[in-house]
Amino acid sequence: MTIRRNVVRVATITLVAFLCISTTDREGGSLDIWGQDGHRVTAAIAQNHLSKRALRRIDKVLDGESLVTVSTWADEIKSIPAMRKYGPWHYVNVPFDSTYDAHPKSEKGDIVMAIEKCIAVLKGEEQGEETDAFYLKMLVHLVGDIHQPWHTGLQEDKGGNDFQVQWFRKGSNMHRVWDSGIIDRYGMSYSELVTNIPELSKAEAKKIATTDVRVWLVESRELVKGFYKSNKPGNDLGYAYLRVNAPIVRTQLQKGGLRLAAVLEEIY
Repeated sequence: MTIRRNVVRVATITLVAFLCISTTDREGGSLDIWGQDGHRVTAAIAQNHLSKRALRRIDKVLDGESLVTVSTWADEIKSIPAMRKYGPWHYVNVPFDSTYDAHPKSEKGDIVMAIEKCIAVLKGEEQGEETDAFYLKMLVHLVGDIHQPWHTGLQEDKGGNDFQVQWFRKGSNMHRVWDSGIIDRYGMSYSELVTNIPELSKAEAKKIATTDVRVWLVESRELVKGFYKSNKPGNDLGYAYLRVNAPIVRTQLQKGGLRLAAVLEEIY
């Protein structure tokens, strides 16, 4: 059965099932999302930085859907049994005293492998409409995920999902705070968030964009290392935490968008 047929067959129940699934899997990685608005911001920024030619080719692959529309697709399909095998693609867990290259790789894959695979497939010969669309949708989403630092956290606490904290006096965890808590506190739509992203010079934007997935991983790992050091389970996080970390979230969203645009421009 093709990927598209799998999706169509369960289209009427996907949303309900998605809302009910657990936020973590048995491998210790997150099945929570970089907030729907977070993914949409990253995709919209990328869309704004693509050439007309690249946009036309992407439009053809996605059959008229926008990057923003498909940016959350890789999370929405997780309730489909045939798609659960792609869960490990959304994260990577490497001890801080090791490196990605030195640490044993999961047989089920990880976010670095997945991004590199998506790029390789899309740069190669066309695999057919369904396959090309699948890997493009995955790529759009995973570039967003790797810029959410807790997707590169530790296996021991499932990428921050078991790192319990209070968020404005309500029970939460560090992963969820960064996935959606901080973004939601803006009280803005994704399009409003995009228009309020700090402006960069062409030189600054180019410096950010001309990097690869291994650099993105190192950056996110350095951020999450700091988060572990500066926070303890049970901490009550509120406005002080928001004031310090909201700019980091905005920067990560912007980096993800610029880098996604650069990768897609190179492909298309």
